[in-house]
Amino acid sequence: MNSTRRKNTIIIGNRPCTVYFDPAPKYLLIQPTGEHEREHLDKEVEYIKSLTNTPSIFAAFEVDNWNKELSPWNAPPVFGKEPFGSYAGETLAYLEDTLIPEIIKRYSLKENIPVILGGYSLAGLFALWSAYTSDRFTAVAGVSPSVWFPRWLDFIAEHSPAAKNIYLSLGRKEEKNRNQTMAAVGDNIRRQYEMLKAMNLSATLEWNEGNHFTEPEIRTAKGFSWCINELTKENDT
Repeated sequence: MNSTRRKNTIIIGNRPCTVYFDPAPKYLLIQPTGEHEREHLDKEVEYIKSLTNTPSIFAAFEVDNWNKELSPWNAPPVFGKEPFGSYAGETLAYLEDTLIPEIIKRYSLKENIPVILGGYSLAGLFALWSAYTSDRFTAVAGVSPSVWFPRWLDFIAEHSPAAKNIYLSLGRKEEKNRNQTMAAVGDNIRRQYEMLKAMNLSATLEWNEGNHFTEPEIRTAKGFSWCINELTKENDT
């Protein structure tokens, strides 16, 4: 761990949160995480630091039920027997009303500090959905996002994102899936990228080697770093 960066594990709104903070941070980074990602957070944060020199504060909050808490609407099971819930709205409200205000207060941040929301897989879909639903986020990173989600293309066709900086990425093997629903992820992310560029937004689509499970912490760090660097360039011009 970088000698100037500190790490806390705290409870905010009944959720465990892991917070890494640099002195005088310029950006607040937020990521939904599960127990399976907790052990990789140190590596992810260090990789972010290797890709950008801009100080930031990174808050990872834990999600107990991904299918329920990160899904914007109900959908039938795609793998296994567990359906997708519709509690993304409640999770977004937690960010806006509880997590962000508490982080700002606890770490004496500026009220208008730019907030970057990022996530992997279904958390990546949640980040993208939040960009179309809320104006609280300056940039979002949808990393290997579940844009195969039923009716996703209909949703983004009917809405416009408030965030003006959007990072998309996918593994090259992810669309080579025997499950026909999930195999749509490649065409859907290409379509979303085309739509974002047509809106003249700052957007990128990065292709990574491997499948969905290849180096998620590295891919997520790349997404956050892109957002940081884009915002920093805009502020410097």
